[in-house]
Amino acid sequence: MITIDFDRLNITPDCRILDIGCGTGRHTCGAFRFRNVVAVGVDINFDDVFEAQSRLENQERLGEHGGGMCKVSVADIYHLPFRDNYFDLVICSEILEHLHDEKTAVSEAVRVLKPGKNFVVSVPKYLPERICWALSRNYHNTENGHIRIYKKKALFDLLERECLIPCGHHYAHSLHAPYWWLKCLVGPEREDSRLVNLYHRLLVWDIMKHPLITRFLDRLLNPIMGKSIVVYLTKDDPV
Repeated sequence: MITIDFDRLNITPDCRILDIGCGTGRHTCGAFRFRNVVAVGVDINFDDVFEAQSRLENQERLGEHGGGMCKVSVADIYHLPFRDNYFDLVICSEILEHLHDEKTAVSEAVRVLKPGKNFVVSVPKYLPERICWALSRNYHNTENGHIRIYKKKALFDLLERECLIPCGHHYAHSLHAPYWWLKCLVGPEREDSRLVNLYHRLLVWDIMKHPLITRFLDRLLNPIMGKSIVVYLTKDDPV
């Protein structure tokens, strides 16, 4: 499930793309489809990195790539193993809400981004996330769970303090919000809820088939109940 809109970004051949907190590789795999790019994913979780590597290898076997290079590795967002001004695009999707030191994380991500290039951040949207917190304490009170909820202004303030210039935003995955509300209502750890499992099957079907009706509904409802806010910025070029 891709959260960011790659069509908003000027991805050219030989572009270096970093996906911070890549998880199982959804955005790394998405970036790898572009022509002759270098797609790099990093995450602190070894198991997720291993799965991301498997997905990228499968993508290569199927020929579903642009002929560039890809790599994933274990790395700490607070100490990225890359030199200054190295990447043409940095993605940080659904990560900041988990971190105790969000300012250091953003600063480190900006450090490795070239001036004038794009930085994309997504976090849970305030209202849908607040409903999840209200319905279940366990939703956010678990290991590596969400420790904060961002209002749009607070998110922009955090990013602009790191010399990032906003150039657009949108909301995503409105159809996923009710799924998480249902999970929180019955208990996030439960796997035997028929209603939750049926809704999950619907979401999987939607992701695989992309039917017009759900695409229309998703776009219509995103401004109201989109699960995520996605922010597009550029790193200030002092020259």
